Amino acid sequence: MLDNFDRKILTALQTDAGRSTADIAAEVGLSQAPCWRRIQRMEQAGIIKRRVAVLDGEKVGYGTIVFAHVKLSAHGRAHLDEFAESVQRIKQVLECYCLMGDQDFFLKVAVKDIYDYEKLFFEKISQIKGVAEVKSTMALSRIKDTNILPIV
Repeated sequence: MLDNFDRKILTALQTDAGRSTADIAAEVGLSQAPCWRRIQRMEQAGIIKRRVAVLDGEKVGYGTIVFAHVKLSAHGRAHLDEFAESVQRIKQVLECYCLMGDQDFFLKVAVKDIYDYEKLFFEKISQIKGVAEVKSTMALSRIKDTNILPIV
């Protein structure tokens, strides 16, 4: 589905989506119009989900990352869906994954500090219907932080 030009365009966009189409076209060896059409096609196909600015959490007041494993008291599609809908409304939850195994969900949460997480935990996360257990771990430092996929 993706040819060599598409792969090069995706790699360029992942590095800096704010660049002009002309700059990207020059880098990948296309003229501007075909490059723009390819980008539009990949956006319409959902390959490119969105173009965003990646912020430095510390500089905007969210310097602490907490990982939370959540176990529900009951299983079944309704409980999983209800939890997922509730988590969507918590802005500090950056990522949420449904898991196989001992835990049901894995959350990546951005907070100001541990006290901010404590408040979020008691006021929101632990109040979600069906939550039986939450095991939280605070990140000490970032070793790798990227959202760039290897396009091969």
